[in-house]
Amino acid sequence: MSAHPIAQLQGVLDEAVSVGIFPSAQVVVLHRGVQVFGGVAGPVSGDTRFDLASVTKVLCTTALFLRLWTQGKVGPETPVARFFPDAPVGEAGATVADLLYHRSGLPPFVPFFAEALRAHPELLEPGCPAELRTRVRAEVIQAAARTPLLSPWRTHTAYSDVGFILLGEILSRAGGAPLDELFARLVAGPLGLSARFHRLTAFPSDGRVAPTGATRPREPAPGQEGLWGESPSRAAVLGEVDDDNAWVMDGVSGHAGVFGTAVDVARFGQAILAGCAGDAALAPGPLWYRALASDPLLAGSTRSMGFDSPSKALSSAGHFLGDTPPGAVGHLGFTGTSLWVDLRRSLVVALVTNRVAHGRQETRIRDFRPLFHDLVVQALDLDDLTPKAHG
Repeated sequence: MSAHPIAQLQGVLDEAVSVGIFPSAQVVVLHRGVQVFGGVAGPVSGDTRFDLASVTKVLCTTALFLRLWTQGKVGPETPVARFFPDAPVGEAGATVADLLYHRSGLPPFVPFFAEALRAHPELLEPGCPAELRTRVRAEVIQAAARTPLLSPWRTHTAYSDVGFILLGEILSRAGGAPLDELFARLVAGPLGLSARFHRLTAFPSDGRVAPTGATRPREPAPGQEGLWGESPSRAAVLGEVDDDNAWVMDGVSGHAGVFGTAVDVARFGQAILAGCAGDAALAPGPLWYRALASDPLLAGSTRSMGFDSPSKALSSAGHFLGDTPPGAVGHLGFTGTSLWVDLRRSLVVALVTNRVAHGRQETRIRDFRPLFHDLVVQALDLDDLTPKAHG
């Protein structure tokens, strides 16, 4: 008897490892809350934690925003100026919603870490005092707050790490505790997640972490060449966050820093579906619906509150996920991680890899993701699978 088509996904993962698309991976696929596939490839196990990179933006930051919104401590219309009155983005009149929808006008990326390392090379030393890391983290937040707008707010969508650095700090202040503590108490705890930040000043003792880059700071990503000058460097330490801006923020930021498993990512995906169905573990259904709806101000934006949705061009979600209303939501992570949730099919696909361990120039995962997601939907044979344009 031949194996069920869903079981063939394991061979696809193994092949991707063998040809070097990524060194290792975990995948969890849930359909209507039931796990229909779970796989690992490469030298990892099911409980190995991966650097989730920008999946942090939804798993931590959007989720925490929903919890604090439910508690009345912050909301979409909360002015950024309440927390950063002198920031250009605050003076422009931007709100928390503008940061969540990536329409604040802030630039996508600023290499705050480069100046921090030039000013404080001792950050690279194993015995770096916790007090210095705390001070530098505050300096980076202030640098983010001083960042000039790249364009007028609410004129177009521009994905921004800088906005989510500020958003993480806003949530921390609104919640009255450090971001990593709030995440552990208000998100990871209620959802039963093992995911957590790896704060450098409280470094985890176990080594069940998939490696990422080889140096600190990392080499520039494609398109970042020449954006910063020389700075001190050293060999990387396993388990420290890959993102250099998150690293100089002591490993804790609203834009990156959470480590977790595919099970964690999938459980969060299922919490999205459960929230829409009325489960208020994170937030009541009406808040979920508002959070997942496309940006109401900028026509054509693929962004909702923190989440992305499949674009009209071929998306990382593939041809099928989100092809019919109410669509799909998800997010990618630079290290090779992703979450996609098809709201109509009640389908969750969590794919986590450490593709950057082969170097930041290794970008074949861009082709692998849509292929893999198409194979998932085809293997489950849920309905008519005539490829459609997203829109």
